[in-house]
Amino acid sequence: MFNENLSKDIKALAYEKSIDAEKVYEALEDALSTAARKYYKTREPLETVLDRASGAMKISVIKEIVEDENQIEDPQAQWTLAQAHKIDPEAEVGGRLKLDYITKEVVDVVKDPHTQIRTFEAQKIDKEVEQGDEVKIPLTKPPDELGRIAAQSAKQVLYQKVREAEREKVFNEFKDKVGELENGYVKRFERGDMIIDLNGKTEGIIPRSQQSRAERYSQGDRIKAVVIDVHTQPKGPQVVLSRTDSRLLIKLFEMEVPEIYDGTVLIKGAVREPGERAKIAVTSRERDVDPVGACVGMKGSRVQSIIRELRGEKIDIIPWHDDIVVYAQNSLAPAKITRVSVTSDEMAHRPHLDVIVDNDQLSLAIGKRGLNVRLAAELIGAKIDIKSEEEVKGEVADALTAMLQEAMAESRAATGVREIENLPVEWADKLEAAGYDDLDSVVNASAEDLMAIEGIDEEMASQIFEIARKHEQIEEAPAAPISEDDEVYEEEAEEELEAEEVTQASDEAQEEAKVE
Repeated sequence: MFNENLSKDIKALAYEKSIDAEKVYEALEDALSTAARKYYKTREPLETVLDRASGAMKISVIKEIVEDENQIEDPQAQWTLAQAHKIDPEAEVGGRLKLDYITKEVVDVVKDPHTQIRTFEAQKIDKEVEQGDEVKIPLTKPPDELGRIAAQSAKQVLYQKVREAEREKVFNEFKDKVGELENGYVKRFERGDMIIDLNGKTEGIIPRSQQSRAERYSQGDRIKAVVIDVHTQPKGPQVVLSRTDSRLLIKLFEMEVPEIYDGTVLIKGAVREPGERAKIAVTSRERDVDPVGACVGMKGSRVQSIIRELRGEKIDIIPWHDDIVVYAQNSLAPAKITRVSVTSDEMAHRPHLDVIVDNDQLSLAIGKRGLNVRLAAELIGAKIDIKSEEEVKGEVADALTAMLQEAMAESRAATGVREIENLPVEWADKLEAAGYDDLDSVVNASAEDLMAIEGIDEEMASQIFEIARKHEQIEEAPAAPISEDDEVYEEEAEEELEAEEVTQASDEAQEEAKVE
């Protein structure tokens, strides 16, 4: 029996570790069972029960009851129903039988101390046993007589069980707080990670990967962070916090903006480049409430408070819109967008936006190191390509040039070699016989190619090229379109001509009058 202060000691330990006292009792019972197995050198499953009031200890062997020997997998832990009926006639298959003794085989030479005992030692317990018999060893030793090794083993098991109970308590407390904001103090630093004291009894960790490069903290500084994970691993703090997660920005806005907290203003999305820039999209459930103005606050008081908390991180508050074109234009603020075209990206399963901006807005839309367009694309969930007006005009010009060249090539291919103007017939025959049967093949050939044809020398090849190019130029020269300026010029010329004719007629009339 333990001393009478056992119950008080267990309650004190439970209070110190902030765990249930019953968990400590269970841990102590497991530890005593481990110590007893060490002392009695047995593999039979032992169960220890502590009286919660008196502290009395009772150790029992647990046997699982199976129907017959064919179902026995572990002889140390299982008995057949026939064996169990010898002890308890009411025993049933699937039940558990508690014994107050362990059983070992009596032998002269012990090969397995967990199942065998020497004859002279067995006879100390039961004088009538002989070699080959089974002796029942009663489990009556008090805890303080189980030995030093058993006591150390019990201490280790007790510590482990209490530690597991602590971690289970922390896990149950924080598992539903993932995504929530927690306040704490910087307790210490370990290899770049920050250890945070959350409530005086629980430690959290902010890994280096979850720390903003723009922030510097010292031991004892107060800190706000969002919970991103809670695990049950045996080493290290269980609560993982972050200062770079986008949920931190959302929670800070919920704290500062009452309209977000009460649900009038909704946050539709938030993205961050920690320490540099962030974008948050908001909308309102009520027409009378401006979502952007509510987040900015009077003279920017609300958003400035969040910027200070994030150590100067710039924040773009964007009005959300269900039209992706309008949403994209808002997301790329402060740049002014000329137009947006939407195409589908089947491979990525997301929209693809081609955004056109003026030349002076291109750098503003892209942002420093592409930050503005990258955050906007992440916010709206689309791929964004930004181009200037000059680039688009260049692409259109290149496309027109390619189309024109293709049309010219088709036209040359449609012109037979015999249709080339001023090309002698005998030359045309030679070219056609060599496979140069149209204008396109002749124009694209080299002088060496033509000189390889029998009967064509260098001078003749040069003349063929000249004739072919002249024919091509004649075909390419379309009738010049009459522009508006040309029309105005022609009208003015006609008016001047009419005026000259009128003047000439007037002069002739005056001369005739003088003659008369």
